[in-house]
Amino acid sequence: MEDLVEFETLFSGVYKNKRVLVTGNTGFKGSWLCLWLTKMGATVHGMALEPNSEPNHFTLLKNEYTNEYIDINDFKTLEASITSFSPEIIFHLAAQPLVRHSYAAPLDTFNTNIIGTANILEIARKCPQLMAIVNITTDKCYENKEILYHYKENDALGGHDPYSSSKACSEIITQSMRLSMFPIEKYGTDHNILIASARAGNVIGGGDWSEDRLIPDLIVSAASNNPTIIRSPKAIRPWQHVLESLSGYLLLGKELLNGNVD
Repeated sequence: MEDLVEFETLFSGVYKNKRVLVTGNTGFKGSWLCLWLTKMGATVHGMALEPNSEPNHFTLLKNEYTNEYIDINDFKTLEASITSFSPEIIFHLAAQPLVRHSYAAPLDTFNTNIIGTANILEIARKCPQLMAIVNITTDKCYENKEILYHYKENDALGGHDPYSSSKACSEIITQSMRLSMFPIEKYGTDHNILIASARAGNVIGGGDWSEDRLIPDLIVSAASNNPTIIRSPKAIRPWQHVLESLSGYLLLGKELLNGNVD
């Protein structure tokens, strides 16, 4: 299949030879994103915590790019690493991504998902070559009103659980920095950075060994011949494959790199 795809021409070839920073690269989506970027000829640098499962997709891929294990809340270490790499685009995926874990560790969730985002956006101000930032949040950042229609981008942000509320805060911080530090009307004169966020949820695909994931739980139960516990049997989930969401992130990044302010 790989021989049928000219990777370097994907997304109009915008990522070839670009210096791309990916936070959260050891995670499920982050490891897939780095694989795609390296195939397209990007110079990738990843920073994240060490993988938290065995096996894990990051290790199995054996993808060749530079990587550092850094806590996104360690501002000084993070700043030194990012400014040294001097990225042209940042994909910010580093997060505490599990709803149930957020109940057990709310402060860790708030620090990582809120302050971690603020750290990235503050350090971005010190990167002269940076052109674009894509902050990845979640479809769970909306205030849950238990309604039957799909939430839209202009619906109110919110969240009952620490994970959802922390991601809503990440969205608010991103909007604040975009309006106050990187305003569109001053793009090309006072600064050269465009910022956008992307929201996806219920992403499935190979390489996901995280806790509390429905599809992995079904496979593990089937392999061990044990019944599967369905935690929310009445929930309706709009599944999407990991490559679908990543293609959206990459398309968004392409538009930012090309200076599309719309």
